[in-house]
Amino acid sequence: MTAVPVPYRVVDNRPETADTVTIRLEPVHTALPPFAPGQFAMVYAFGVGEIPVSVAGLRHGALTHTIRGVGAVSRALCAVRPGTQVGVRGPFGTGWDPPSASGRDLLVVAGGIGLAPLRPLVQDALSASGERGRLSVLVGARTPEDLLYREELSGWGRPYCGVTVDRAGPEWHGQVGMVTTLLDRAVFTPHETTAFVCGPEVMIRATARELLHRGVPAQHIRVSLERNMHCATGHCGHCQLGPLLLCRDGPVVGYDRAEPLLTVREL
Repeated sequence: MTAVPVPYRVVDNRPETADTVTIRLEPVHTALPPFAPGQFAMVYAFGVGEIPVSVAGLRHGALTHTIRGVGAVSRALCAVRPGTQVGVRGPFGTGWDPPSASGRDLLVVAGGIGLAPLRPLVQDALSASGERGRLSVLVGARTPEDLLYREELSGWGRPYCGVTVDRAGPEWHGQVGMVTTLLDRAVFTPHETTAFVCGPEVMIRATARELLHRGVPAQHIRVSLERNMHCATGHCGHCQLGPLLLCRDGPVVGYDRAEPLLTVREL
């Protein structure tokens, strides 16, 4: 990792929803060290500031980030046009660290923009050669208009990709309800499953508790927690959650470590 932002050039900016875009970056000179799925970068909009952003794609030497415009920096990054340069630091944090070809089932559960850091994991699992268990991808969003990567989702249907929304109009013919309602359709053997969960904390808690109830061991449920990350090095303490500094010890942690800490609700 580096403490000094490395210049990257925006080569694509694609709207995902009304307030969310996906940007693809390529290094202007020397690329940063390789990122692992689940890690994050500090992305700097020159003259505005920097924010932590999960990596949503790692193909062909480029970095892909999906960003929702909710503050000054994120809105500035959402507005960048191809050819613009931004600064990038990283890689930071822990990755999903999926099991290698061990035959374990992989269960991916995403809520809202939580699908972004899970996307590279799904892509790697779909393209992996050799023996692995079954892959199930469960995706939830507030409305159909808030769904990310709509074109890709249809290609993830092998062997199972389920989508649900919290609310929808009459034009929506899919499922309505919490993402946990999709678990009945997913095919996995609980004690032989590794689950990866990312989304709002209320969704993470509900999903993890349902998986525990179904017999998935807590240490095999990996969750991504991104509370108040600021400096990416653990020095400022903004992201402290109990004994964890999430930018350093996370964002991906086992639910056996996270469960007692998530009883303190996010502010």
